[in-house]
Amino acid sequence: MLQVTFLGTAGAVPTTERNPSAVAVNRDGDRLLFDVGEGTQRQMMRFGTGFAVSDVFVTHAHGDHVLGLPGLLQTMDFNDREAPLTVHVPEGERSTIRSVARVADTDPSFRLRFEAVAPGEVALRAEDYEVRAFEVDHDATAVGYALVEDDRKGKFDREKAEHELDIPPGPKYSKLHRGEPVEHDGRTVHPDEVVGPPRPGRRVVYTGDTRPAATAAEAAEDADLLIHDATFADDRAERAAKTAHSTARQAAALADRAGVKRLALTHVSSRYAGEASRMAEEAGAAFDGEVHLAHDGLELDVPYPD
Repeated sequence: MLQVTFLGTAGAVPTTERNPSAVAVNRDGDRLLFDVGEGTQRQMMRFGTGFAVSDVFVTHAHGDHVLGLPGLLQTMDFNDREAPLTVHVPEGERSTIRSVARVADTDPSFRLRFEAVAPGEVALRAEDYEVRAFEVDHDATAVGYALVEDDRKGKFDREKAEHELDIPPGPKYSKLHRGEPVEHDGRTVHPDEVVGPPRPGRRVVYTGDTRPAATAAEAAEDADLLIHDATFADDRAERAAKTAHSTARQAAALADRAGVKRLALTHVSSRYAGEASRMAEEAGAAFDGEVHLAHDGLELDVPYPD
């Protein structure tokens, strides 16, 4: 499973329908949270993601991306959490975000760590995936994050193994699929005879706030899902450039350039309340792939490419 739940899709100013920025990811039971705008804990309850988060990834220290952290930590503490929690933050912002987290004067019973990460570094290395930080273009010290799975084993050709090589189903199949040669009928059968080339894992990329950036396009190359800043429509392109944000069309053009499969537009300005659909239309004109205008509560399942 790789499921993305949008907990907050508003720009800097929330609306009655959109909460400030937060995205929850469930990757085979590993629960990750990207940004934690005000009210995120309530959104987690509302949309059923739960609080069993192991890592929080903050893109930058602007309030609409971090002000939900104190309340979330306090609720975790009230719920007698014991598991440690790591909050990953842009290099140079650790003391600022730690101060935000401590504003409620909460000293949680669980271990709480703040880890700084710079563009190009791996923020989290798990068993078969990692979360990497990449450079973005915002008017603050900021990073984006890419969840990148390891390559998977190639497909096992059972038909060839059983009918051409006369290897009966059993432990030898498992060994070959693990990359180990086996002895059969007086000869050595090598894995590449029955196992195809490695298959790519999945890639989900979250930019946080940014102007269109070559570094974001590089991080999103061939991504299964790109979640990109789309604060403004075409009518506010100059405002987007001035405030270090993107338009929906710019996000779509970047997605097209990167060969992305699906694009989710988020961080939608409150000025488009009730008429945000125009942003999806403008994005669709610049990107042939699947476009989602994200809304609070939207769930996207990310399948394997094959």
